[in-house]
Amino acid sequence: MSLDFIPIATAQRLVVLRQVPGQDRVLTPAALGFLTELQTRFGHKLHALMVARDRRQERFDRGEMPDYLADTTDTRKGIWTAAPMPPVLLDRRAEIVGPLARDAMEAALGSGARVFVADQEDRTSHSFTAVIAGHANLLDHRDGPLDQVGPEPALLILRPRALHGTEANVMIGGHGMSAALFDFGLDIFHNGRALAATGRGPFYELAKLESHREARFWNEVFLFAEDRVGLAHGTIKATVCIESLNAAYEMDEIVWELRDHIAAMSLNRANYTASYIRAMRRHADRTLPGNTPHDRAFLATCAARLVKVCHRRGILAIGEGEPEHEVRIGFDGSRGDPVMTMAVFAEEMTGPNQMRVPRQGWRIEPEMLIQPHKGDATQAMLEAEIAIAIAEVAAWLSGRPARMDLADLARMRIWQWRQHGAEVDGMRLTTDRLAEAIQAEVVELLATHGAHGFHRGHFAPAARLLHEAVMGTAPEPAAIPAYPVLNAVD
Repeated sequence: MSLDFIPIATAQRLVVLRQVPGQDRVLTPAALGFLTELQTRFGHKLHALMVARDRRQERFDRGEMPDYLADTTDTRKGIWTAAPMPPVLLDRRAEIVGPLARDAMEAALGSGARVFVADQEDRTSHSFTAVIAGHANLLDHRDGPLDQVGPEPALLILRPRALHGTEANVMIGGHGMSAALFDFGLDIFHNGRALAATGRGPFYELAKLESHREARFWNEVFLFAEDRVGLAHGTIKATVCIESLNAAYEMDEIVWELRDHIAAMSLNRANYTASYIRAMRRHADRTLPGNTPHDRAFLATCAARLVKVCHRRGILAIGEGEPEHEVRIGFDGSRGDPVMTMAVFAEEMTGPNQMRVPRQGWRIEPEMLIQPHKGDATQAMLEAEIAIAIAEVAAWLSGRPARMDLADLARMRIWQWRQHGAEVDGMRLTTDRLAEAIQAEVVELLATHGAHGFHRGHFAPAARLLHEAVMGTAPEPAAIPAYPVLNAVD
């Protein structure tokens, strides 16, 4: 099938609401036709999945606790494995995550890492300018190594925006297009066949999945895209990032739904902890302290279960920046400093991964996945979380690379402490005390940057968004309320 194909006329077509540099290369008529097909075919299914998320949260709010699914017991207990992965994905000992900004991509690709996860969800600003520039950079990467890349550049895995996101600058039927389908659709349409021909892809990381039904949705999208673009079924390979509490209970089921397309699971502890707080938001006994070590309570259990499920199903387990600990418990790679991470895994492992290394397992009971950490919160911790929440959102609003996963976790921690009246340095965190702490950070930022730098850096709207979130009833992921502000200033 020719990639110049434009689908038959439909009642509605995509309308692009902005003009930004690089748009003519990225949003070609044929590409827009393909995006129209994706949104028309899968938009209603995606909406139903988001409604299902809300219904599940309502059950948690009423007191129901997460548990393994009764109707998928045979899948969890069955003896089966995912389809084999291409050899290029078998060695992922050192990975690096970064935005799709040109200079950041060049640095990551030449960093010595085995894999570069190009993150459009948490590390790249969602401004239309940044989104289109990122896709233009992916076109350049398709055609050859970017400037300043060494002889063995990292393998690029694209992390599109999450399923709950909207690309408001591309509309159909009066609504913004799914950001996830927009990012995936543009990449697979423009780059899929070229990457497959050279053995470099197309590879993706799926952000913030919350159920096996969402994994089934992505599998349907992959099959449709492979047919339309002209790839053999199973060519697309995905890494699923476990960063929601509910997904931790459905790991086997998620692998099963994606069994022809999955290569690994990874872990994002910041997003996972934020999801834990959000899911358990009505349960005061699940309030977390200011410090949640990765090797204790629910975080340790999630990591152990991830390794167990991945290796049982024949896929890799990728950790997150704690290589000395992660290699010992069975992870096949980690994300952080590539040189240090590679050294740790090369010393501890005899091969490119640990899928065949026998380990003693144990049954992980449902309650273990929601066991809270114990500890205290201090004023210094509160001030640090406020600083992170404001600084990262301000960077994101400015179109700069940011860590929205850290911003989201900071907001959720602060909200939970206020919501349940946690003690901070032995004193209850009241609304007035929290407001004073946010105001103090604003005053410090104003003094540091001056009036011009303060406003140019978008610290004021970042502080306002934080105040609204932590004083409200239940904060959404940080990018959701920030996105309309971003579109207004882009």
